[in-house]
Amino acid sequence: MTEKPTEKSQPPEQAAPARKVRHLDPRSLRGIAHPLRMRILGSLRLDGPATASQLAERLDESSGATSYHLRQLAEYGFAEDDPERGKGRERWWRAVAQGTYVDNDLALNADPEVRGAYSTFMHEHAGNHAAEVATWIATSQDWSPEWVEASDISDFTLNLTPALAAELKAKMHELMESYRPLAPEDGAPNTAKVRLHTHLIPTRPTD
Repeated sequence: MTEKPTEKSQPPEQAAPARKVRHLDPRSLRGIAHPLRMRILGSLRLDGPATASQLAERLDESSGATSYHLRQLAEYGFAEDDPERGKGRERWWRAVAQGTYVDNDLALNADPEVRGAYSTFMHEHAGNHAAEVATWIATSQDWSPEWVEASDISDFTLNLTPALAAELKAKMHELMESYRPLAPEDGAPNTAKVRLHTHLIPTRPTD
């Protein structure tokens, strides 16, 4: 997630205690702001623990590259050994947290390196969103009519003040988080991981 918390509030993800979320600071942002590292971390979260070789196959990369970036993710606290699986010769990895929270104020940081890392992170984040939507469009015929009907790709335009936009954002996140306790267990019949993207951005500058 990439939203900025309002004063005296916590990031929306904190409302779900069972879900661990990593709040980025300038150092950790610089550590994660790399396209392959973000793809590796996304795969560990979505597809589950894996070895460097398995991640290389998933992401069409070399195992040397995935191994190096896994170690970098571990150094910055994003990935760790999976003790339940790491009993053979290959090292198994898992994500430390299930989500990432970055304060948009980092875009205005005085350090150009931090601003550059923020830009890299956000562009890769947006690219991942676009890829997920494109994959759904290309493969929707493989899903049941119920899932096709339940899917949605929409956009809306509203005239809002910053305060109203922040209120709307908080309500949207609250609504989405309210469905987390209702989620069936992995493997339950007719259940899939559902990806929700939110983009709440001004489109024209105001005087």
